[in-house]
Amino acid sequence: MTHHEPLTEAVSPPRAGADPAPPVAPAAPTPRRDGFAGFVRSFVRIRSGVAGLTILVVFGLLAVCAPLFISGDDLDVIKVDGPSLHSPTDGYPLGTDQEGRSILLLVIWGARSSLSIGLMATVLTVVLGSAVGLVAGHYGGWIGKALMHLTDWFIALPSLPLAISLSAVIGQGTASITIAIAVTSWSSTARLVRAQTLAVEAKPFIERARALGAGGPQVMLRHVLPNVTPLILVSSTLTVASAILSEATLTFLGLGDPTGISWGAMLNSALSGGAVTAGAWWYLYPPGIAILIVVLGFTLTGRAVETLLNPRSVKTR
Repeated sequence: MTHHEPLTEAVSPPRAGADPAPPVAPAAPTPRRDGFAGFVRSFVRIRSGVAGLTILVVFGLLAVCAPLFISGDDLDVIKVDGPSLHSPTDGYPLGTDQEGRSILLLVIWGARSSLSIGLMATVLTVVLGSAVGLVAGHYGGWIGKALMHLTDWFIALPSLPLAISLSAVIGQGTASITIAIAVTSWSSTARLVRAQTLAVEAKPFIERARALGAGGPQVMLRHVLPNVTPLILVSSTLTVASAILSEATLTFLGLGDPTGISWGAMLNSALSGGAVTAGAWWYLYPPGIAILIVVLGFTLTGRAVETLLNPRSVKTR
């Protein structure tokens, strides 16, 4: 009788010269995310930038959340019942104004107007200046010369008297101050963007894009603008500080909304309400210190961003 061996599946051993299966590589991070994460890590190492950003976050949260703990009755001169020009006490940590309103609540509420006008004016300034600088640097010729002559003319004019004149002509209000600040502040951004545009236009990839049939607007928007954006970002962070100072100056001169509350309007009200002669330092110092701190915050943040985005900057903070 013959015995049959059970059939088994033969497994051939790996050949000596065979390459092992390559391991599965983990998914590579997206370049944009990796670049942003690297930017955040580098920014955190700059202590002055972190301090400036912390200041801006604190004031921004106070401005956004102010309606949650400040009611209209706290700011209404008819409904408040506090003492007039009283020094700081337990109920009024920063004292009161001539109408009996809390200075602390006025400073917090004034941040809403001052920051919003500063940010809106900066957006208009950066958009206008970037557009002029891109067009002047890209097209050149008589268009570029005309735009730069206009830019030089605005640079030569004193910005504050021009802003005062525009605000007086347009009329009192938030919109007039915003427009006046933007019209008088865009020229420096235009010159910076034009210089960077000329530098980018001289690079080889721009010539290749044109050789492949890219038109002028396509080259300007798809190739030049992304390379100019870091400079625009740095310029915008530094422009906000000057815009807030301009807003405080114009409202202090009485060109803002007469019914609104802002830091410049508080200084104007303190001067006209007799706080100086009465020695009410608690009415004068808080809005001025708030302006100083916020401007310092934007300046520190802008300098830190400039350090990271400017490849020619070798100074570390």
